[in-house]
Amino acid sequence: MEIPTKLVVFFSVLLFFMHSSSISAHVVGHEVEFEYKKGSVKGPEQWGNLKKEWEACNNGRLQSPIDLTSQGVKITPELGLLNKSYNPCSATLKNRGHDISLFWDGNAGSILVNGVVYNLQQIHWHSPTEHTVNGKRFDLELHMVHQTPDNKIAVVGQLYQIGQPDPFVAQLSVGISGMIDQMQEKKMGVMNPADIKFGGTEYYRYIGSLTVPPCTEGVIWTLNKEIGTVSKEQVDLLRKAVYDYAEFNARPTQALNNREISLYSINSKI
Repeated sequence: MEIPTKLVVFFSVLLFFMHSSSISAHVVGHEVEFEYKKGSVKGPEQWGNLKKEWEACNNGRLQSPIDLTSQGVKITPELGLLNKSYNPCSATLKNRGHDISLFWDGNAGSILVNGVVYNLQQIHWHSPTEHTVNGKRFDLELHMVHQTPDNKIAVVGQLYQIGQPDPFVAQLSVGISGMIDQMQEKKMGVMNPADIKFGGTEYYRYIGSLTVPPCTEGVIWTLNKEIGTVSKEQVDLLRKAVYDYAEFNARPTQALNNREISLYSINSKI
């Protein structure tokens, strides 16, 4: 039996709007939380006013990101090389609306900071970079989030500029492209965090916060001094996959408030 053309058109339109409404609902669900647009009622300047548990975003004295300036940085050789030990482990790629994240589902390894073991939980990206160097903002920033059983947090960060493709992002490109305009997650199989390469042996260390609400303070930040490279196509892919309000998902730099920035340098120079 031949289905009337008008009926086919009707159901096609109906399915289109049902799909669009579903996506819009997800978008709205994330937009009401917080945004990155300066001057918006949900923008970075207002995060601390949106929820009581987010007050640190406005009132905190140890907020991140910051500008990593060469002035006032203290050479601290006793920090030593970053002690990290990672394992291949099953991972899930997630589009959280405000960023693309990769969560490990088991023991993916850890870092050792000040004698404390912090277990790797997830990684995510911000574009452009949230941290700046002498006022300069780069193209992409990776955060590797580690946590102890009692919820202490340590983040390892890497800044990138446009250049050669990043091999680790390349491993995820097919999964990320499948998330454009959708809120979903995808099992990626076994992923090895040791494949995330950090050039050089110098890094900055300071005490800060999470860079998204609730802006929890007391986070130990370790940022590689050497700038990595990522292709423009990879940056564009990460931007397209998140929702429009987070295409540029970098929080503005925060006041240093007399905090000390340490630098481990194998050459003992800035």
